[in-house]
Amino acid sequence: MSWFHRTITVPADARAVEYVDGAFARVLGPGRHARPLRRVTYRWVTVREQLMPMPPQEVPTSDGLSVRVSTSLRWAVAEPRAFVEVAVDPTASVYLAVQVSLRDALAEVPVAEALRHVRESVGPRLVGAARAAAASVGIEVRDVVVKDVLMPVEVRTAQADLVTARTRGQAELERARAETAALRSLANAARMLDDHPALAQLRLVQALPAGARVRLVVDRGD
Repeated sequence: MSWFHRTITVPADARAVEYVDGAFARVLGPGRHARPLRRVTYRWVTVREQLMPMPPQEVPTSDGLSVRVSTSLRWAVAEPRAFVEVAVDPTASVYLAVQVSLRDALAEVPVAEALRHVRESVGPRLVGAARAAAASVGIEVRDVVVKDVLMPVEVRTAQADLVTARTRGQAELERARAETAALRSLANAARMLDDHPALAQLRLVQALPAGARVRLVVDRGD
């Protein structure tokens, strides 16, 4: 007597974990499969890539201040049986590993260097921690992306004041340079007029309004 008389069809983006009388039997891939007559149940698992945004986390730094960091996890199911059997919430194990790794990484640096440290070196560390935790629960971690790093209000205010002061200083410097250039130009013009009195008279005539009359006074001497 055959134990198979029905079929089950598994789509391309899923896997079916088969249990017969409560015991694991097999993992069914895409396609049509014979289904046994005995008491059989299935746990369906999607194998498409998924994105898990992680809520912003307050992470303390070495000088006692905290930065707010948000991350996202790209992952997919690699071992369907482990995914449904090992943990009630498999992704929670990976999320915890990322949290702990992030705290350990920023505990070594002061808040002033936290942003640069996260951007340059924390990413690979988070990926390594996430993959180590994910392997036991049937998950393949493809990437851990750091989205935002928000500094404390006090630090942001201080940085804004510093940028404002620097900008004001540059503006004052440019204004002083412009005034110096203008004075230098006036001095050169005055020196030229002293050396050439006729130019002074010509400049005076040019400055008169239209229609004005000029009266020349000749100094005949004594």
